[in-house]
Order: sequence, then C-alpha cells, then structure tokens
Amino acid sequence: MAKLINQAIVLSLITIFYNIIEGTISIFFGAEDETLALFGFGVDSFVEVISGIGIMHMVLRMKYAKVMERDSFEKAALRITGSVFYLLTIGLLTGVVINYLNDVKPDTTLPGVIISSISILTMYFLMKAKMKVGKALNSDAIIADANCTKTCFYLSFILLGSSLLYEIFSIQYFDLLGSIGIAYFAFSEGREAFEKVRTGNLACGCEDDHCETNKESA
Repeated sequence: MAKLINQAIVLSLITIFYNIIEGTISIFFGAEDETLALFGFGVDSFVEVISGIGIMHMVLRMKYAKVMERDSFEKAALRITGSVFYLLTIGLLTGVVINYLNDVKPDTTLPGVIISSISILTMYFLMKAKMKVGKALNSDAIIADANCTKTCFYLSFILLGSSLLYEIFSIQYFDLLGSIGIAYFAFSEGREAFEKVRTGNLACGCEDDHCETNKESA
C-alpha cells in the first residue's frame, strides 16, 4: 500500500513539474510567434499545476488515513483552478475576435507541433500509470485524476491538429479554431472544478465523455 501511494506521489510530482516546463515553453513561443492556440495551451498547463498541487495534497493525506472527502486546501485549489479556467476561456475567445479583426497570423506553429506531440506521449503515460495505481489502491480519487488527465491528452491533439494544419496551409482560421477548442475545454474544466467543490465528490463529477463520474468515495 505504501509503495503504491509513493508511486502516486511521484506521478503527481511529474505532472506538476512537466506542466510548469510545458507551460513556460508554450507561453514563450506562443507570444513570440503570435499563435493564440499555443499561448492558451501554455496558460492551461499552468492552471493544471494548481490542480495538480491539490491532487498531490490529497494523495499525501492518503498515506495517513483513508480519504473520504476533500479538505479546505483542496477545495480552495479547486476554486482557484475553476476561476482561472473561466478567465482563460474569456481571454481566449476575446483573443480570437481581436486576432480575426486585425488579421493576426502566427509566424510559425512548428513549436506547437513539437510541444503537442511530446505532450500526447507524456499525458498518455501519466494517464495509464495513474489508472494502474488507482485501481491497485482501489482509489476513486486517483482513478478520477487519471480520467481527468484525458483532458490534457485531448487538448494536445487539438493543438497538434491546428498547429499542423496552419504550418501546412498558413490559413489563419486553423489557429483560431484551435484556440476555440482549447477555450471549450477550459470552460468545461472550470465548470468541473466548481462542481467538485459543490458536491464534494472525489471523482471527476463532470458530464463530458472525457471524465467518468463515480460517486463512491475513495
């Protein structure tokens, strides 16, 4: 049991530090190359860091007692996460309108192709590893975290698709559509975060296919 919990802690740390690195690089190249989709992807990564800290706090509590509900720290992290995701949604949609009206086009989206490809591989590994540990521990909280990692997995495909298409055809709409796709997932994640606070549910609690709702406690 202790070994499995330690594995869950390591996976949480990998998630946090990977998102910090990914977010920093994505925001830099997103601003440098004027690609809104990559910039939004980078901001999303930093918001995931806040969420990841809350998850890690929960896993650490599991070392000493069975986790039956979220504590005040985890609820605060969820409220901050949800609020920032909503702000990201508004920011991205506003950016789409401004970039469209001003005919702003990325210089290149090649960094988006590279970053999203690495992210797909990383998120797939984390998703599978968390699911394996969660099932071994019979922990709904860790299983839910694995399911929610699918969001980052899907986001990476959106960024890859929009970046690759723009790099090939240089059509502004591809970057804008990628930004709208990221905004949709940001809104969904924000709604999910507040739903977790409202219900106290350890599982994802969202209605979308990328999260599986399980109302049993961990």
